[in-house]
Amino acid sequence: MTSLGAPARGAATGTGDRSRPRAALPALCATQIVSWGIVYYAFPVLNPQITAATGWPAGATTAAFSLALVVSALAGIRVGRILDQRGPRAVMTIGSMLGVISLLIVAAAPNLAVFTAGWVLAGLAMATIFYQPAFAALTRWWAPDHVRALTIVTLAGGLASTVFAPLTAALADHLSWRHTYLVLAAILAAVTIPAHALALRAPWPDAPTAPAHAAAGAAKVGRSRPFLLLSAAFTLSAFAMYAVVVALVPLLLERGYTTSQAAWALGIGGAGQTLGRTTYAALARRTTATTRTTILIALGGLTTAAFAAAPGPYALLIAVAIVAGMVRGNLTLLQATAITDRWGATHYGRLSGLLAAPATTAAALAPFAGAALAVPLVPRQATFARQGAASWGSPPARAKPRAWGSVLSVCRPEVLVLDVLGLSAGAASGGPPCSKSSGEACWASRRGERCLLRH
Repeated sequence: MTSLGAPARGAATGTGDRSRPRAALPALCATQIVSWGIVYYAFPVLNPQITAATGWPAGATTAAFSLALVVSALAGIRVGRILDQRGPRAVMTIGSMLGVISLLIVAAAPNLAVFTAGWVLAGLAMATIFYQPAFAALTRWWAPDHVRALTIVTLAGGLASTVFAPLTAALADHLSWRHTYLVLAAILAAVTIPAHALALRAPWPDAPTAPAHAAAGAAKVGRSRPFLLLSAAFTLSAFAMYAVVVALVPLLLERGYTTSQAAWALGIGGAGQTLGRTTYAALARRTTATTRTTILIALGGLTTAAFAAAPGPYALLIAVAIVAGMVRGNLTLLQATAITDRWGATHYGRLSGLLAAPATTAAALAPFAGAALAVPLVPRQATFARQGAASWGSPPARAKPRAWGSVLSVCRPEVLVLDVLGLSAGAASGGPPCSKSSGEACWASRRGERCLLRH
């Protein structure tokens, strides 16, 4: 048996290689569901209860959570280097322990400062248990069939919100938010610590020989013009797409659609992401890395523009939401394979950390920036809203459009921090009236404030 801190070495794996750990892929599927579901998705569900019970401002608690995402992005660079050298077992096992400890700190926090410190520690855990280390492990162990393995684990990860958002809500109906986090921490410990410690014990293959253009080392590649341009493209794409996701609901409400219609338009994007991930392998076989990067980022821009330019009919907006979700799903896998497609897998962990850091940070900040940008853009969006056609699925004639700025000011858009790597968001079409002070991610409707997004 290998020790936790010093994995054995082996030859680089390929198809059918016996050193490829059979238990690793199902284990990582399970731990991605549990890790994302508990460390990420539980917070948006519990935040209203947290703010109501403690009196802490919703903006402050959400900022603490967003800080965790930024810490995760920055820590991922160092974590990637460790993964290249030592493999995923120690990194992900220790990360699971950090995740459990961070949730215990959050649950016991007597004040906002300790609460924030708990989320900073959770950010370190995110860097070691979320997609990046799982991608690094599968890329090294499953090469050259890593695209299939990456697709499987991202499809599993997409179930995190489906499983844990309702589970967290059910726990919160019977327990306080603190006790709910204690139960979730116990689940995280019971599932992920043994899974990472026992299923990732296979020899860590030696790094494959780097292509000639990447032989100078990770540092030089990371400073190269192609890498910097690729990083900028992913960053701008992530910022634009996630800012639009947070703005989609108020945009549709301002155009006169009902709360239920807006919720479906947003929620259907999650199904689109799952569908999109199933198509990536075929796209990768038929296109070059540069071509598919250009196509997917361009489609992201086009779907963003389509939401602004198309006031209806509703069926068209649903189609755009599905396509936009498919694009986001493909972009997750595009980023996961971008390093190996261009520079090989020799320095995958470090380079993928460098590539992901600015994009992850941009996605974490996009809800705040999107809300800030909405107010000066109100006149333009109001113009689009008045162009609704009198056809099937168009906004109901009786609905009176609201100014987007007033919708945003009522509903605290900073509370809605969405999936950094493109996972689906939960939505509810109605519910009891929300309190402005509760921190609910809610939007104003014609009939008053209604709870809409519980993520």
